[in-house]
Amino acid sequence: MVTKAPETRIVDSYRIACDGGEGALGHPRVWLAIPPETGYVECPYCDCKYIHRDFEGKVPAA
Repeated sequence: MVTKAPETRIVDSYRIACDGGEGALGHPRVWLAIPPETGYVECPYCDCKYIHRDFEGKVPAA
């Protein structure tokens, strides 16, 4: 069985919402704040990594 790698999304806002993106198969919507020091945050449910556009290419891979 192969496990898919967590998704990475580039965003323009430091506050974002994540719901898993799969409708009924997703997860409860959570609001996440991207710390301006690191430039990214990971969803505690689905491990999706949200990177602020200002940090694109500067955040180390998982």
